[in-house]
Amino acid sequence: MCVGCRRRAEVGGLLRVTAVDGAVVPDPRRRLPGRGAWLHPVPECLDRAERRSAFPRAFRVRGPLDTARVRAHIGTVNGARETPEPDIPGSKVDPS
Repeated sequence: MCVGCRRRAEVGGLLRVTAVDGAVVPDPRRRLPGRGAWLHPVPECLDRAERRSAFPRAFRVRGPLDTARVRAHIGTVNGARETPEPDIPGSKVDPS
């Protein structure tokens, strides 16, 4: 379940984030230790989670957490999806 919009989604559609030294960090490989929270990798859900103070509650910590690394990760992921590589004729390997 996304901590931002509170909607259920498949694990493949969510980004796992964890708290490390007072900051929320992305865990795309889902390997970092500790409590994790799940978030849709879109800025709207991150904004909503920040407004609702969902991260301190999810990680059971006091005080605000820095979300700059997650915001940067979401920006690069979404930026890569919005600008697909052009299809260049002749760039594919000929199977024959």
